[in-house]
Amino acid sequence: MNHSFNLFAFQVYPYVALAVLFTGSWLRYDRAMYTWRTGSSQLLSSRGMRIASNLFHVGILAILGGHLVGLLTPHSVYSALITAPQKQLLAMWAGGVFGGVCLVGLVMLLWRRLFNPRVRATGTPADTVVLVLLLAQLLLGFYTIVQSTNHLDGSVMMLLGSWAQHIVTFRGGAAEFIAGVHWVYKAHVLLGLTLILVAPFTRLVHIWSIPISYLWRPYQVVRRRQPPLRYGPRS
Repeated sequence: MNHSFNLFAFQVYPYVALAVLFTGSWLRYDRAMYTWRTGSSQLLSSRGMRIASNLFHVGILAILGGHLVGLLTPHSVYSALITAPQKQLLAMWAGGVFGGVCLVGLVMLLWRRLFNPRVRATGTPADTVVLVLLLAQLLLGFYTIVQSTNHLDGSVMMLLGSWAQHIVTFRGGAAEFIAGVHWVYKAHVLLGLTLILVAPFTRLVHIWSIPISYLWRPYQVVRRRQPPLRYGPRS
């Protein structure tokens, strides 16, 4: 990978993707608020939807949380508690477990999207493309775990963390940290940035609408419907 492409891909492209994410999401919310939804198809066919959706969301949220904490936490913050090799092993195990959970749910959702006639007829090409991109990203993630077994000293994880921290703090030289790593890490990063880029134009935009308020909202009282009164013949 030549220097110019590496510089664009890992120093410029992250800011392009983030700018499109924030600006595009704001414009969509302002101009097309009623399209800001998940586009759930559960009413069309609920078979397998609940378990597939739950597996996918539990897995993807755990993976995203692990990536954010693992990449953006400086080494000096956790070095007294865990070493870089230990952190890498933890990331590999956690990524493998939650990646497997996410994979099962994602494959179920994709199968449903492709082969359920009612869901396929009412969906859009973008719905399928997003699922395929997520599947590709997940498979790349599994390959990074395999590749990580070749360097258990945590060195590559440290490089990737330095890259991410330089990006979020708007420092130059970020691309230099990732220039020499294996191609699968670069592909994983690039596809992740691409998913960020397309999020405002797909159902991925609902990542901004995490229902946190459900945690403190009052309970909803649901009353059972009373059976109708039946009047028998008067004696």
